[in-house]
Amino acid sequence: MTLYHSALVETLGRHFALSKSRLVTLVTLIAGLAQSRSVNLSHLAVHLCGPARHASKYRRLQRFFQFVRLDQAVAARLVVHMLNLERPKYLALDRTNWKLGSRDINILMLAIVTRRFRVPLLFALLPHQGNSDTGHRIALMRRYLSLFPVTSIRCLLADREFIGAEWMDFLNENKIPFAIRVKIDMTVTLEDGHAWSLATLLRRRRARCATLVGHINGTAGATREPVRLAAKRLGNGEWLIVATNRSDPKQALSDYRKRWGIECLFGDAKTRGLNLEDTHITNPEKLASLIIIVMLAITWAYRCATQTMGMKAIPRKSHGRREKSWFRIGLDALRNWILNSPKAAAHAWLEKAPRRSITISKHA
Repeated sequence: MTLYHSALVETLGRHFALSKSRLVTLVTLIAGLAQSRSVNLSHLAVHLCGPARHASKYRRLQRFFQFVRLDQAVAARLVVHMLNLERPKYLALDRTNWKLGSRDINILMLAIVTRRFRVPLLFALLPHQGNSDTGHRIALMRRYLSLFPVTSIRCLLADREFIGAEWMDFLNENKIPFAIRVKIDMTVTLEDGHAWSLATLLRRRRARCATLVGHINGTAGATREPVRLAAKRLGNGEWLIVATNRSDPKQALSDYRKRWGIECLFGDAKTRGLNLEDTHITNPEKLASLIIIVMLAITWAYRCATQTMGMKAIPRKSHGRREKSWFRIGLDALRNWILNSPKAAAHAWLEKAPRRSITISKHA
C-alpha cells in the first residue's frame, strides 16, 4: 500500500464506518478518479491492486456501490475543515442535469464559492426532470443549518430558477442573507400598495442602475417582508435584476457575480475535469455515494493546489484571464504526485485532515 493510500485509509476511517477492505476501495476510487478523470467503473477498476482479473475488480466496485452508503453530512464537514472554510462564505445554489438513456439525472447542488475554491457541499437528487421546487430548496438549506450556524453564510447566491415568495420568506425568517436574480416579468408591490411589473418600473429608468424596495409577488402571495432590488443594464441592453435582504442592494449586484463559480464547479466535475457524466449509475443512493467520492477528490485536488501555489497568484494571460483554475492546477499536481511523488500526495491530504472523528452538531 502506497503512502497516500495509507494516509487516506487512516484518516477516512475515522469518519466513515467502513471495513478495512471497503476503505481501501474508497481510497482507490478517489485516487483512480483523479488519475483517469472518469467515474466509469470499468476505467476505475484498473487502479485496484492485485492479480485478480479485470472482471473481478469491476465486480468489486459494483459491490461497493451496492452496499456502501456514504454520509453527506460527514463529507460536508470534512470538506469545510480540510479547506479551512469555517469563516463566513458565499454559498451558491444551482442545478445540473443530464440524460442517461431515457433516465434523467437531476442534481440540486449547494456549493461553496470563494476566490480560489468552488466545491460541492450538500446536494439532493431530484426525482424528476426540470426545475426544483420550494420544498426541495428549503429541505436542502435546513440540512445545511443543521450542520453549520447561519453566521457561516456570508451570502446565498442563486439564479432566476430559485425565486418565489415562500422561498424568500424562509430565507428571511432564518436570517440567511441572499442575492437572487429575478425575472423581469415578475411583479412587485411597492410601499404605496400598488403592484407593478419590473419591466414597467424599469422602462421609466434612464440610468444604467436602479434600486427599488417592495414585496415580491409569487403564485401563493407576496413576500411577508419587503426585499430590496438592484437592477443594472448590461451591455446587450438586458437588465440584471437581483433581489436581496441585505442593506446595500448595489453590493448584492457585485456579490451575484460570484455565482458563476458554481457553473465552473459543474465544469470541473463534468467535461473539463472528472467527467461525472461518464457514470452509468442511475440508482439515487448509489449515485449519491459517487458524488461524495467526487467531492473528496475535488477537495484533495484543492489541497494539492494550495501546496503547489502557496500564497502566489495564478498569472494572467494577455486577455486578462488566469492561465489555469485552482482546480486544474491542483488536479494536475495530484495526478503527477500519485505517480511520481506519493509522499507529496499524502502530505497534501494529511496537512489539514482532522485528527479525530468530526462530530455532527446541530445549530439553532
